[in-house]
Amino acid sequence: MQTLFKYNWMIRKDWYNWCEDLSEEELLQNRTGGMGSILHTLFHIVDVEWSWIRLLQGKADFQESFDYYNSLDKIRKLDAEFHMEVENFVNNWDASMENQLFYDTLPDGRIVTDTWGEVMRHAIAHEIHHIGQLSIWARELGRKPVSANLIGRGLSSHSTK
Repeated sequence: MQTLFKYNWMIRKDWYNWCEDLSEEELLQNRTGGMGSILHTLFHIVDVEWSWIRLLQGKADFQESFDYYNSLDKIRKLDAEFHMEVENFVNNWDASMENQLFYDTLPDGRIVTDTWGEVMRHAIAHEIHHIGQLSIWARELGRKPVSANLIGRGLSSHSTK
């Protein structure tokens, strides 16, 4: 579990660096898929990760609008602000948490039950899904996307990187 979160954080930082070469107009340009733009998609990734972690801890969800975080610098700062809490939760994850139940009340009032392990894996998969969208947009811009390769990033305790 921790390895895939660390992988996502590395990839996200690589995307932030990748974005530095684009104009604000390109970062905010409306695109098909994702949240509609590169920056809004990055904001959404940060928001969703933190929100799920907060909900598992029984804390209030984040309800800010992208309108307040519509620059690369602002999203990086928001990510840094949230990261300590997320990383602490992820690093303290253990097998006993896997099957704890999470009750989610849907907008229509129905309550669905998931395990914490499912929620954590959803948060991981959610980011990977959106990173794929960023990769497509990079190619549409004629630019090489960030490598999604997990291998060679030094994430294994046996890595020699």
